[in-house]
Amino acid sequence: MGEEPAGRDTPTRAWVLHPEITSDRDRRAAGPALEEAVALAAALPHLEVMGSDIVRLPKPHPGELFGSGKIEELRATFKAADVELVLIDGSLSPVQQRNLEKVWKVKILDRTGLILEIFSDRARTREGVLQVEMAALSYQRTRLVRAWTHLERQRGGLGFVGGPGETQIEADRRAIDTQLVRLRRQLEKVVKTRALHRAARAKVPYPIVALVGYTNAGKSTLFNRLTGADVMAKDMLFATLDPTMRRVQLPDGPEVIMSDTVGFISDLPTELVAAFRATLEEVLAADLILHVHDASAEEADMQARDVETILTSLGVENDRPRLQVFNKIDRLPEDEAAALRARAERMEEVFPISAITGEGLEALLEAVAVRLQGRRERVELHLSYADGRRRAWLFERDLVETETQTEDGYDITVRWTERQRDQFAAL
Repeated sequence: MGEEPAGRDTPTRAWVLHPEITSDRDRRAAGPALEEAVALAAALPHLEVMGSDIVRLPKPHPGELFGSGKIEELRATFKAADVELVLIDGSLSPVQQRNLEKVWKVKILDRTGLILEIFSDRARTREGVLQVEMAALSYQRTRLVRAWTHLERQRGGLGFVGGPGETQIEADRRAIDTQLVRLRRQLEKVVKTRALHRAARAKVPYPIVALVGYTNAGKSTLFNRLTGADVMAKDMLFATLDPTMRRVQLPDGPEVIMSDTVGFISDLPTELVAAFRATLEEVLAADLILHVHDASAEEADMQARDVETILTSLGVENDRPRLQVFNKIDRLPEDEAAALRARAERMEEVFPISAITGEGLEALLEAVAVRLQGRRERVELHLSYADGRRRAWLFERDLVETETQTEDGYDITVRWTERQRDQFAAL
């Protein structure tokens, strides 16, 4: 592992800008977009956000993104606050980035660069590390404005932030391509190993339940609550990057494998979606998807659409069974919480919950069991002593609630699904 760059003892002083392009009809609401960008910055432990601004402009200037007056105004602001890094919540061309860095005399990261930095900081498995490095190299190959040798480090920031300072434009496309080939070979070995593990798991007839949702929706907190696992669960964007799987015994239901996944986010660069496709493999294989929403989020509807768009792009069919889980109901005003509970009574796929207080979890788990195995009904059976094989079948599947021995056999109370009833009848 390479050494950490000097200067990491004190946080890098950063400023966040959200360019609101007024001619873009599909643009997000500027306020929530800026809040999310600041939260992204806060996800990096070695950054200190000194301030943030929304910059309205009719269209991007090709050379420097902003107009000359705004650039000068921001230059004075950054100088007064001793800012070292400016995070621009949007995409920048290499030319725009170089020109702004020259005028402002600071480092600049666009949205893709920042997300890459966070992914690098969070990746824990060997596969996750390799995927981040490949995504970073692909991104830098189009820019050639940074040294890339820091990618030898196995984990930690990619070196954009608080690194050794501006370097000459030395990156050589052939050298980067050589590095990419080497990483792909390593990744192929890791992916083969995962495929073997997945094949072994497929022999165990446990259904897979995948938690998906916009980043910071509370998936990891819910996962921890349901499984007792110690997954990183913080009020922080992208708290989870690598897939985490645990076996869970549903109350009055089957044993399942529950999978926690990386949070989705709007405008996630396509190279990052591709880089983390393997992380989301469990979603493709899932028998049931739990789409976890942050019910308290101002842009909850837009976030839900972004999640569905990414699921579709990954090849998840629209008819794949899923439940809509509205988390953080404890944060809602009482009238809004009551309206959500009323909606849940009308719609059988909607579940308001709080992963913190536990509200609604019993109903959710019951619904998961029903979706995976059907509704269970209680039935009284009488089996003769000659029916030993059918009686053993009931016990093997843990369907028996009570049994009383009689003169000619057994009176048995069972709880089973319609499918199990039909299987029993066919014995």
